[in-house]
Amino acid sequence: MAFLLPDLLFETSGRGPPPNNNFYSFIITKSDVIWRWWKISPRTVDRNSKPGELKESHQDFLDDSVLQREVGMVFGHRILEYIKALCQGHYDYLERLSDSLLLRIINYLELEDVGQLGRTSRRFMQLCGSEEFWEQVVQRRCNTVSAEVRSLALEVGWRSIFFTSKLQLQKLISRRRLKTEEHQEGQAPESDTEGEESPDESSETGQTFGSEEKSHPAIISDGNDPATGFDTSSYCDVDPDLNSEPEAGSDSSVPVPSQLFEDRKCGGNGSAEQDTEQ
Repeated sequence: MAFLLPDLLFETSGRGPPPNNNFYSFIITKSDVIWRWWKISPRTVDRNSKPGELKESHQDFLDDSVLQREVGMVFGHRILEYIKALCQGHYDYLERLSDSLLLRIINYLELEDVGQLGRTSRRFMQLCGSEEFWEQVVQRRCNTVSAEVRSLALEVGWRSIFFTSKLQLQKLISRRRLKTEEHQEGQAPESDTEGEESPDESSETGQTFGSEEKSHPAIISDGNDPATGFDTSSYCDVDPDLNSEPEAGSDSSVPVPSQLFEDRKCGGNGSAEQDTEQ
């Protein structure tokens, strides 16, 4: 599987320990190691100094104790041991696999082993804590994952979904469902109010109401119609009594002529009786 590896196996760089301020770089390829340095000094003598480079094969590096000591002083003992392992052909194939393939492999591990794997390197720590991994864990442990759970996972994360009890998860889904319904109900009345009455309908309704008020001036509406702004039953269900006597000071135009007629008739009868008595 070595032929599947890229040409660049490892690369690191950094400054040396005090009082050494020089900058160093170390590169490992499939066949060589490259050691580079840049001298950094405020002295005038070192102003024109050029960077240096040393290139050796893997076997030559394993035999060069001086270079190994310098690499260990700059980058530490753990980096030196890792470099020596690469030069001996001990490649970390697992670390160099693609993320999708690593997630499929990690999916077969127990959660305790996943936690230990996440402590080995930064890359495994990111993979073991990724949303893709915890989504696979939830799908593996649960038979079916509903659309509401998926929508909730977008807010709280798949890891929280996995470690949440079923009862608590049902409460979260119910609260989220109620919020959605309240939001939809809050928008529904506004749209209904806007679409209920057009300008033409409102003008026609106003004209109808005005004509009804003229024909029945003594009837006053008490309620309000939610659609038109008044209660049509307050005047449509009542018939005016034309035989009822008008109140004093009434402006009604219907009973007044009959009242004057009765007065004139009574006045004429009274004068005839007086002529008979005389």
